[in-house]
Amino acid sequence: MTGSRARLYSEAMNSDKTRELLEQELKRLESRVGELAATCGKLRGENLSLRERLETLSTERAGLLAKNEQVRGRVEAIISRLKSLEQSA
Repeated sequence: MTGSRARLYSEAMNSDKTRELLEQELKRLESRVGELAATCGKLRGENLSLRERLETLSTERAGLLAKNEQVRGRVEAIISRLKSLEQSA
């Protein structure tokens, strides 16, 4: 091979190698973007589920607090009655 032919061959090979490397990198990035999109979808689903669970637990907590206040009132009423019975006896 002459010098100019060798140079052209080398440039063509480098261009092909560069193109191949770029294509491999692009495929790798496409795969990674797909993985990230799948992870994002999974996390959105988990987030929605957790928000629904939080709402359920918050509602349950509010009900328990209200029930606790009712019981507290009853216990205080019973204690008052017992004290008045004790004083009158």
